[in-house]
Amino acid sequence: MQYINVRFYLNLGSKFACAGIILLGFFPTLAIAAQSVMITVTKGFGLSLYASDLGDIKQMTVGDNGTLFVGSQKSGTVYALVDSDQNGQVDKRYLIARGLDYPDALAFHNGSLYVTEDDRIIRFEEIESRLRRPSRAREVYSNLPSLDKKYSRSMHFGPDGLLYVAIGSACNVCESPSPFGSILAIDVDPGASEQVAFGLRSVTGFDWSPVTNKLWFADLGRNWMGDNIPPDEINRLEIKGSHFGFPYLHATDVIEPAYDKPENLNISVPEFELPAHVAPTGLSFYRGEQFPERYRNQIFVAENGSWNRSSKVGYQIVMLSIEDNKISKRETVVSFLDGEFPVARPFDVINAPDGAMYISDDLKGNIYRLFYNAPEQSQDMK
Repeated sequence: MQYINVRFYLNLGSKFACAGIILLGFFPTLAIAAQSVMITVTKGFGLSLYASDLGDIKQMTVGDNGTLFVGSQKSGTVYALVDSDQNGQVDKRYLIARGLDYPDALAFHNGSLYVTEDDRIIRFEEIESRLRRPSRAREVYSNLPSLDKKYSRSMHFGPDGLLYVAIGSACNVCESPSPFGSILAIDVDPGASEQVAFGLRSVTGFDWSPVTNKLWFADLGRNWMGDNIPPDEINRLEIKGSHFGFPYLHATDVIEPAYDKPENLNISVPEFELPAHVAPTGLSFYRGEQFPERYRNQIFVAENGSWNRSSKVGYQIVMLSIEDNKISKRETVVSFLDGEFPVARPFDVINAPDGAMYISDDLKGNIYRLFYNAPEQSQDMK
């Protein structure tokens, strides 16, 4: 694997100082620059700034017409972003909603945008034809836990047409009441729901394999057990109703000292262990054809990065290679960590309509576009 170090100049006060410049190895020095920083990109790939100044953005979703929707957490806004001239940079931005309570999870289905807000899910219908004047949001589900306690959540529509919502535990380590620490499958029209996975701590990245249709998800390990334990997890749901260990067992074999595992509880152990504290907040299978063959149908993970470790880890996009339905290798595609300085904190990574991938950054409110630039035959990608 070969990498290129991309040096550019960043105004650390707020916005990315090189907006619109493609990150492929050369950047002019800007007069307003405050400090130069480094992003490391796998050779053959490029990274560009797609949009900026979006607040503490989290999950993204793409509409049928290519509109990119992104939700914040604390700022309470949802934006629609359009690249109308298809030059790899947003030129139209629409405010879909403001003043919402934690609209951090988004999903798009059958022309409508679904957004979590406080203890409910709302829907903006025919949204891509109404970007300038969105219709009034309609409540479609009202049984999410209250936001009195902070917890993670994300949602996607599955291959079966159900809306899957991951609801994290509202604690570092505890026995959370239902439905905390689970994944719900919701039939939106009647509003019926069931829990399909239990024993989760904090899941915001999940996707279905385009080969097997099995649900894969990333789960963040607990804090305050040291720099190197417990590992963060990559899991696969094989049997509906499986329990994945939290809070009794972390990763494969880290036993929780504060709680005893119920005697008859069967636990599904991870398919793959990530280093502790890398914080895998985003997970998507690559479904495009722009990247070389060996990247297709593989898992891309956004590692949001450590905050309670003596030296920083994560802050990168990695690919997990699958062979015979098992993860065989983890490799870095983009690193946003310059020494101990995080240039960005990638939260979500999703497929773009043109075969590139979008990366959200909840540190500076940027969205990056990861694309492949070099002819496949000219690169030694083995």
